[in-house]
Amino acid sequence: MTDATASGARSVSLSRSWTSRLRDEFELEYMQELRTFLIEQKQQGKKIYPPGKQIFNALNSTSFETTNVVILGQDPYHGVGQAHGLSFSVMQDVDIPPSLQNIYKELTSDIDFRHPGHGSLDYWASQGVLLLNSILTVEHGKAGSHQGRGWEKFTDRIIGLLNEGKEGLVFLLWGAYAQRKGEFIDRGKHLVLTSPHPSPFSAHKGFFGSRPFSKINEHLIRLGKQPIDWQIS
Repeated sequence: MTDATASGARSVSLSRSWTSRLRDEFELEYMQELRTFLIEQKQQGKKIYPPGKQIFNALNSTSFETTNVVILGQDPYHGVGQAHGLSFSVMQDVDIPPSLQNIYKELTSDIDFRHPGHGSLDYWASQGVLLLNSILTVEHGKAGSHQGRGWEKFTDRIIGLLNEGKEGLVFLLWGAYAQRKGEFIDRGKHLVLTSPHPSPFSAHKGFFGSRPFSKINEHLIRLGKQPIDWQIS
């Protein structure tokens, strides 16, 4: 467990798998400044998403050891009750956002997938799909409001650890932002799949028809790894 009072909560737990690799990162100046910023935001009465205990949900749901796939998002959903620490995912009782609806449409055309009727991707995370946002917090109603505060450096470190310490991962980079962030990934060691973002503004520009989910499983099977069961119940 690491002290991560940045959220304004008393403490935020981080699994041992990631704590052992990121402990020193929390002592760096940028993380101290980020912690101070978030505490001040809470003291000013601003609503910050996701709740403190869910800020590191992606890391707590998918250990370093079990990670085989990384789906990189930008920042959390900024509506009430939406963000719970997994990129593109929402809790089961929350309306499914448009980007995730488009992800489900592509799944349906790519593989034998049935719409689950909810937007929780916890099942993917439990199978080694790291659902990581580049920025881990956001202010209510203000998309991108915590950009440039330090989270990008922190998640770059996570990606760097995976890039350096593992072989044969799949990085799914949707949209220009994710693709810029993943430029340093070693294409000789890992499979990097890119396409336009699944947002309604760009999905028709090449996201639909990109078939990333079957490509991921073909890659994993080729390496002798367990394919992902994309079907959510």
